[in-house]
Amino acid sequence: MHPATKACTGPSTAAPYDRSTAEQDDIEPFIARWANASGTERANCQPFITDLCALLGVPRPEPANDDVGEDAYVFERRVTFAHGDGQQSFGFIDCYRRGAFVLEAKRVKAGAGAKVFDDALLRARTQAENYARALPAGEGRPPFVVVVDVGNVIELYAEFTRSGATYTPFPDPRSHRLPLARLREPAVRQRLRTLWLDPMALDPSRVSAQVTRDVAAKLALLSRDLEAEGHASEHVAAFLTRCLFSMFAEDVGLLPKAANGEGAFVHLLRQHRDDSEALRHLLRALWTDMDRGSFSVPLARQVLRFNGKLFKGHGADAYVLPLNKRLVSGLLGAAESSWREVEPAIIGTLLERALDPKEPHALGAHYTPRAYVERLVLPTVVEPLRADWAKAQAAALLLATEAHALEGKKRDDRMAEARAEVRRFHHQLCSTRVLDPACGSGNFLYVTLEHLKRLEGEVFNQLDELGDTQGKLGLEGETVTPQQLLGIEINERAAALAELVLWIGYLQWHLRATGSATVAEPVIHDYGNIEHRDAVLAYDGQEPMRSADGQLPVGADRKLSHF
Repeated sequence: MHPATKACTGPSTAAPYDRSTAEQDDIEPFIARWANASGTERANCQPFITDLCALLGVPRPEPANDDVGEDAYVFERRVTFAHGDGQQSFGFIDCYRRGAFVLEAKRVKAGAGAKVFDDALLRARTQAENYARALPAGEGRPPFVVVVDVGNVIELYAEFTRSGATYTPFPDPRSHRLPLARLREPAVRQRLRTLWLDPMALDPSRVSAQVTRDVAAKLALLSRDLEAEGHASEHVAAFLTRCLFSMFAEDVGLLPKAANGEGAFVHLLRQHRDDSEALRHLLRALWTDMDRGSFSVPLARQVLRFNGKLFKGHGADAYVLPLNKRLVSGLLGAAESSWREVEPAIIGTLLERALDPKEPHALGAHYTPRAYVERLVLPTVVEPLRADWAKAQAAALLLATEAHALEGKKRDDRMAEARAEVRRFHHQLCSTRVLDPACGSGNFLYVTLEHLKRLEGEVFNQLDELGDTQGKLGLEGETVTPQQLLGIEINERAAALAELVLWIGYLQWHLRATGSATVAEPVIHDYGNIEHRDAVLAYDGQEPMRSADGQLPVGADRKLSHF
């Protein structure tokens, strides 16, 4: 629809639901009522949204005002587009709630093919994003864009920085599209209700930030207590990161549960909290088994092969530090947090605590909030890639639409061309390399990786809808991996931890998107993508400084470095 064209004009004569809260008995009539609706978008947009509000138990849009600035929650909110030539044009948002969402509705004709369906909703999404960016700056950009195929599907896109920059599928590309039947699920109804009433509460970084703060405080205390016992800070950092990853692995299902149903790592801590030496031997055995991938005697279970660098060096005396009962209780307290939701940058906080108090800022090894990271990552990496993806997707959908009008081999060939367009972009995405030349504990690289995986999920969705199911097998072929994120770090501990940050972030995304059953072994690869060296000064060798005749100056002890 053209921005200047109104989508929903005038109320429908159909009676909306009058109840203010959603009861289970309301859901089936609502779904049946709208699944059978065959009218146009213009006729059905407003009554559908009104009925949905009643089902969710949220306020309905208010009457519009002559003063557009007063329209905080209305149908047909007018926006002004300013063009480069000084001209203006107007558009009308189907439904707008200030501080919450821009909603754009479509009604895809019954019987339309999937390609027409996708094309219509893609155009609706683009139009809604343009509306969001055209809103007056004083109102701020809404965190959500909602695209509705009336009576069929609700799609959610989020951008929690509220800059209007890049709206991405929410909560992820696999589950952002909600068929009407999913309103039967209480969690889905609650998600939509929260989107209406408190949309920023859905920001996953808020949840992870709270978990991260709690865990950071507990790990900081443990770090200080272990150092007070006389252990070197680098040994403390290495030991706690092994503990940290074990907590994460058991929470996301990468470690088997103990016989009593407890997490494997927590079970060992509880069972042997009074016997420090036994616990020390059992943790060494567990981590050795995790490194190699074998039957683990401490757990009496088979464990995955994790490999990588994290669990190497199990013969060293400081590999497992001795723990008294108080320290074990501290570890158990940290393990009780939800490591499934923890921000991987927590490891950077751990590193900061393990370094000398005067050292972290000199090394750049301090935690940078995600919002600050995205101010750099989005415009430099993500938005250019998304612009390329928009072009590739548009070309693919055009080819698919053309194929829909053909028959036989011509149709198959045109669909193959459409899939090839998407796969070409996927290859570009998987070939992209990003370098952070002073990566610290890997926060920038981790955020970049998450955005690349989110974009890849959209690519796989598009391939699937174009009839190519190979996208679901991405991890067996070309896919976005931590190998694409390159870092240089002068501090050895920070460099090692940056790799771990990337792997935890990668595994979190992978497990959310596909489930743990698809994790291939080894779980962690040693790609060598994070280098421990100086990003500014490097040399190939050294030789003594000599005079013009080749002699060493008297008393000279300086060296000449070749850079």
